[in-house]
Amino acid sequence: MELILKPYELKLKHTFTISRESIDVQPSMIVVLKDGHFSGYGEATSNPYYKITVPVMMNDLNTIKDIIEENSDLTPENFWSKMHPHLKHNMFALCALDLAYNDLYARKKGKKLYDLWGYDISSNPMTDYTIGIASIEKMVAKMKEFPWPIYKIKLGTKEDIKIVTELRKHTDAVFRIDANCGWGVEETLKNAIALKELGVEFLEQPMKADVWDDHKEVYQKSVLPIIADESCQIEADVAKCYNHFHGVNIKLVKCGGLTAARRMLNQAKELGMKRMVGCMTESSVGISAIAQLLPLLNYVDMDGPLLLAKDIATGVTIKNGIIQYSELNGTGVILN
Repeated sequence: MELILKPYELKLKHTFTISRESIDVQPSMIVVLKDGHFSGYGEATSNPYYKITVPVMMNDLNTIKDIIEENSDLTPENFWSKMHPHLKHNMFALCALDLAYNDLYARKKGKKLYDLWGYDISSNPMTDYTIGIASIEKMVAKMKEFPWPIYKIKLGTKEDIKIVTELRKHTDAVFRIDANCGWGVEETLKNAIALKELGVEFLEQPMKADVWDDHKEVYQKSVLPIIADESCQIEADVAKCYNHFHGVNIKLVKCGGLTAARRMLNQAKELGMKRMVGCMTESSVGISAIAQLLPLLNYVDMDGPLLLAKDIATGVTIKNGIIQYSELNGTGVILN
């Protein structure tokens, strides 16, 4: 098996702003694993909040290149367990590697990945489309430019309710709110009341990740469900979020890929929590991996390719929120 690493700069259609940063370009790393006639593809994007860059990911994978390449005959679960001790400090790199290995493994078996897992794709959730923070006029314009059945709206400003009130005038779509740790307890509880009236489905990570007493208070008092994101990064966090959040939004790059995400989703289901997977502005490589998990989910945010000026791959396609799978095996990805 051969390891190949490819850095990319994913240019966005619009400046993308959340409560703590703005970007116009999303750096990304693609992992390719080649074994005979088969290739598997994985991806992880950089993220300053988690202090992860593409060069750091590439260096950490190149450091264990020999170990990676000599372990081509393991199951994905055993491969992940063997790689984790070497990459536990860099789950983003582990994610890209795990995605590529799962893809490769399924292609060698002659199956689509979701089919290899025995998942029923007949009633998958639709994906939302994200509206980043901007002036109200620009947010309305973005929404009109991209009519969609479900919007995730980024908030964390001094006029959050005003923003959603104005957006609501222009669509009957479902709204989901992501404040990216931008609020406190009183603000969250107060905003939840107003936002429920405006047709909001749930609030995602309204407060900072580690304020567990605050999370519990909001969980008990909020009129809207609260979904953990920054508070739920790795497998151990699912149990911590129980009775502090109504659900968890799992990011593949944070937990180390599909293998860990499947365990986390199963654990959340056993605890009676809502289950969501979100993206980190990946191309169709990372998004096609997320699509394999759709049968396990209540909600999904996999709009990464829709936010890009130009995709670097083909895989799943998304039309009006509905995800269509590729005809190819594995995750169905081909690099352009």
